[in-house]
Amino acid sequence: MEKMPYRLELDDVTAMLEPAAHVTSTDWQRRLPVLNGSMVTLRELRKEDAPSLVALLTAEEVSRFISPPPSTVEEFERFITWTLRQRAAGLYVCFAVTLRGSDTAIGIFQLRQLEAGFATAEWGFAIGSAFWGTGVFQDAAEVTLAFAFDTLGVHRMEARAAVANGRGNGALLKIGAVAEAVLRNSFLRNGRYLDQVLYSIVESDWRRPDAPARQPYYFTSRIH
Repeated sequence: MEKMPYRLELDDVTAMLEPAAHVTSTDWQRRLPVLNGSMVTLRELRKEDAPSLVALLTAEEVSRFISPPPSTVEEFERFITWTLRQRAAGLYVCFAVTLRGSDTAIGIFQLRQLEAGFATAEWGFAIGSAFWGTGVFQDAAEVTLAFAFDTLGVHRMEARAAVANGRGNGALLKIGAVAEAVLRNSFLRNGRYLDQVLYSIVESDWRRPDAPARQPYYFTSRIH
């Protein structure tokens, strides 16, 4: 999700939000569950996550292929408040990524509905570069997708990655995403229009018997 849905100028426009319909469960609209993979724990964002996320996600190597993340702690705190309102409205979910045994946020995974009730959704992610190539992304991606298909009731998951973003394209292919099209000049970054690849993962592919083995995960309703 290189075009992050949050915009500072929309921060107070709560009257425009419409609740989602026909979701599998509404419990997540009250509070996100905690998702545990083999390496990571995903939980609801908290305002105290802002300092670490600003430091990690505004680094040039992380932000070069995404819409500019909030650049100060105060702006990131506003973003976190916005994610909670959007989640309560049933439109959007944002998890903080932490390492198992640590509560420091090292990245985020986002899900937003493209079709009412999350039948079609878009996802995006950003992880601090110190954790690239460690298996953290794949572990977090797998538990996020399981939550999307099992809890949100997603049928089709979409993602976009700039053609020039070799690492991002490789990560999506590794978890089984299918490249469907090249979207020409679809992403404006630093004054230049970039081509993007549109990827999808559909529920039937995710659940097929011959799908690659997944890391085990479990979720709890409490935040520790």
